[in-house]
Amino acid sequence: MRNAPKYLFPLIVVGVLFFMIGFALGINGLIVPFLRKALDISNAQSYMVLAATFSTFVIFGYPSGLIIKKIGYKKSMVLSFAFFALGLYLFIPSARFQSFWLFILASFISGMGNTLLQAAVNPYITILGPMESAATRMSFMGIANKAAWAVAPIFLALFLDLNAVSLEDLFLPFRLVTGVFILMGILIYFIPLPEVKALGEDEKDQNSVCAYAEGKTSIFQFPHLILGLITLLFYVGVETLAMASIVDYASSLGLSDPENYTGYTVLFMVIGYLAGVLLIPRFLSQNKAMYICAMIGLLGSLGIVLSPAHLSIGFVALLGLANSLIWPAIWPLAIADLGKFTKTGASLLVMAIVGGAVFPLLFGWLSDLSGNLQQAYWICFPCYLMILYYGMAGYKIRTK
Repeated sequence: MRNAPKYLFPLIVVGVLFFMIGFALGINGLIVPFLRKALDISNAQSYMVLAATFSTFVIFGYPSGLIIKKIGYKKSMVLSFAFFALGLYLFIPSARFQSFWLFILASFISGMGNTLLQAAVNPYITILGPMESAATRMSFMGIANKAAWAVAPIFLALFLDLNAVSLEDLFLPFRLVTGVFILMGILIYFIPLPEVKALGEDEKDQNSVCAYAEGKTSIFQFPHLILGLITLLFYVGVETLAMASIVDYASSLGLSDPENYTGYTVLFMVIGYLAGVLLIPRFLSQNKAMYICAMIGLLGSLGIVLSPAHLSIGFVALLGLANSLIWPAIWPLAIADLGKFTKTGASLLVMAIVGGAVFPLLFGWLSDLSGNLQQAYWICFPCYLMILYYGMAGYKIRTK
């Protein structure tokens, strides 16, 4: 977007939306081990709840782009909260009937809300100002998002006890959360948010032309976007593992107050986000930030699987620092110069968030196969290799 005013109020509103996204996803951090004990299911089965939440990104990702194109960013945000509220409310009858598959359905519907909201807010915040400083804005959003990841399991821990599991304990917290999401949807409907467009997205504006996108007829003619999609798939996988599995891992090691360990991962992420706010783009480019984070991720992955178990959990938390600036960097690099394909490209990128379903499920399967949660973290290493490649060379394909 060119010559845009400083949209401070929209930034604050979208920051709240990123918080709500993080809260909805952070619930899984405590729900996964809780359901495994309550329903007496395997690791792989328990991670299916997380998989159901994230599988919607590949199923509902492209339709989300069509919805946003039809009704705009703001109304799409409002609609997403309706999906959220319905999905979260369904956790109550799921608990009442002790139905694992109803839990899966509830997670899936909640995931639809997440998909639509992610498809709306990520491109919105990216083009709400200069592209070269998009990672800075995304870093602010990341702080709000990951703070909610930490708050969610602690909030649920006020009602749930992993040592005395009772599904009836889910009733009150999920009624409260459902009410909050309904209220947020109503507030967003009445709050004035400007509709924004990327350069070349408004085909009626003759002064807004993107030379790179001009003449292209398909979203698949943008190789930097496709590579960004693959990179985002791997990234979301490792980010979700670092955030959602650390509670489970702490429980398996017999550590006290396991629900607090998500907070350590968030602390490292916030440190990274603050570094991004201070350094990007003045002292550090978006791609260099991704390169550095990928290197930290590779070293952290090795630290998890090779260090003694009581120390390895510290390296899981360190992945928070590794993950901090990857998401803020991928988005502006991947949707750069898409022109009229910006909304479609954004919905395609959102589909990559299905990595949050695939990799935790693989992680649960590997832990069942090996009987060792620690060694299952080997799955993180190839993910950071892909991220390293995109930060060094993959995004440059557009300029060649």
